Amino acid sequence: MDIKSLQVFTHLANSLHFGQTAHAHHVSPSTLSRMIQRIEEEVGCKLLQRDNRTAVLTKAGVKFEKYANQQLQQWQEFQGDILAEQPQLTGKLSIYCSVTAAYSHLPQLLDGFRRLYPQIEIMLETGNAEDAVSKVIDRQVDFAIAAHPESLAKSCYFHSIAQIPISIIAPVIDCKVKQQLEQRQVSWPDIPIILPDHGAARDRFEKWYRQKGEGKPNIYATVSGHEALVSMVALGCGVGVAPEVVLENSPVKDRIQRLTVPSAMKPFELGICCLKKRMNESVINAFMATVLEG
Repeated sequence: MDIKSLQVFTHLANSLHFGQTAHAHHVSPSTLSRMIQRIEEEVGCKLLQRDNRTAVLTKAGVKFEKYANQQLQQWQEFQGDILAEQPQLTGKLSIYCSVTAAYSHLPQLLDGFRRLYPQIEIMLETGNAEDAVSKVIDRQVDFAIAAHPESLAKSCYFHSIAQIPISIIAPVIDCKVKQQLEQRQVSWPDIPIILPDHGAARDRFEKWYRQKGEGKPNIYATVSGHEALVSMVALGCGVGVAPEVVLENSPVKDRIQRLTVPSAMKPFELGICCLKKRMNESVINAFMATVLEG
């Protein structure tokens, strides 16, 4: 049974969703279905009870998932041993982070590693910071620079690198939003609010707003990614919330102002995240070693 089939099965055993697993492994749902059918034919029994989209492991499926994980672990250890015997460590290292983190924190994390292991190919993917941990869990990347979630999966290792404050921001330009904020008595239910579609910054804002006791916020827009949110605030669309690291590195930072609020929002913890069971792989182990030494 080939390694790719085992990797696909273990992902499906965790997601229990054909669409998610097909997307993660860049195959169509029909191709994924055929792969699972071939595995079941080779094993000789049903491993999943499924409909068109979702799946549930059978008793045999639970046992096979354990077997598949053991095989993948042995394969990774074998690869690590082979790489360790080579005079120069080679391979690929995939990393996911936000656009801001790509130039605020990633360079200092990679500088020492690149000097020690110049033949490792770095694969960088940028996107919404709030998707970082799921990218690691789904094995789409080796590492992610991520905010520590309220509840971190037991399968994940997290190494803290910074504490990131969060600020409520407003436009500097003369606009309706600025005029509303300059009133002696600010009517917060009338202020248009721009929020991240999910994640730590949004959670902290919603908690802060509830404590004000002024009813529901006037949500003008939800945005994927803090960089776009800051730009919308700078254009006068509303008041928003964003991490300080994004504000400091934003090309429109001179067009926004930080609002003074009665109670500060709790900072979030930024760090490096990877799967615990992959930490003994040679390339991943080498990267973590340079991070910890740095």
